[in-house]
Amino acid sequence: MVASEIKRQLVIIGGAEDKEGDCQILREFVRRAGGTKARIVIMTAATELPREVGENYIRVFERLGAEDARIVDTETREDGSSSTALEAVHKATGIFFTGGDQARITSVLKDTELDAAIHKRFSEGIVVGGTSAGAAVMPDVMIVEGESETNPRMEIVEMGPGLAFLPGVVIDQHFSQRGRLGRLIAALAQRPVVLGFGIDENTAIIVTDNQFEVIGEGCVTIVDDSEVMHSNVEDILKDEPLAVCGAKLHILPHGYKFDLKTRKPIVNNPTVTSAPVPAA
Repeated sequence: MVASEIKRQLVIIGGAEDKEGDCQILREFVRRAGGTKARIVIMTAATELPREVGENYIRVFERLGAEDARIVDTETREDGSSSTALEAVHKATGIFFTGGDQARITSVLKDTELDAAIHKRFSEGIVVGGTSAGAAVMPDVMIVEGESETNPRMEIVEMGPGLAFLPGVVIDQHFSQRGRLGRLIAALAQRPVVLGFGIDENTAIIVTDNQFEVIGEGCVTIVDDSEVMHSNVEDILKDEPLAVCGAKLHILPHGYKFDLKTRKPIVNNPTVTSAPVPAA
């Protein structure tokens, strides 16, 4: 396959995805990783319970028909040079980052041999997915931690380097469920990026090159501050309220798409009629 034909695919999940029922989101991850020929590496660096969390995902992926699913846990940066881990990534058709603490992922993995190997395989066309903390690390700058259910102020969010699978954006998870609009806006104000994605629980964006589609039972909130006409960010102290005027807001449910290059939703999408109905 020539380089121009390789599609770079990401499955970025807002957390708390269904693992017991139809598993719509994880099913799509397995499908894109090769279906019954999928070989999935589960990266458990984010969690303090790597065996328990990893084995839960192994059960789900094997139930959905994946050929192989195995855990790669990196407790220390030295693990990022493990020949066993590197071999597993080399053979994988899908890499999946679990939830937990996103700072744990970057502290032990970023700029290691394993990090480079995963990026190389991603550039070659394998699918990379992540949920919750595993979603937060997808951009080049990420939300490390922050307050929920509050108005935007510079002090409420801490930023740090991510793994740069989807540069130029900021991603927040458990979005509607934890009231995180304020911290997403504060995060955008801190960094020279103009797009923020807030992904609800049991909801994901499926990124293929420069476009993504929403799947799942919730919504994705997009904040675009590329045309902001006024902000007081240069005039306030860190504990004072942030003013932002002229930002765009898009709310996209299941089936809707978004163009990352034009920064515009794609609304003429026939799949929107197949939206799932949440259980009562």
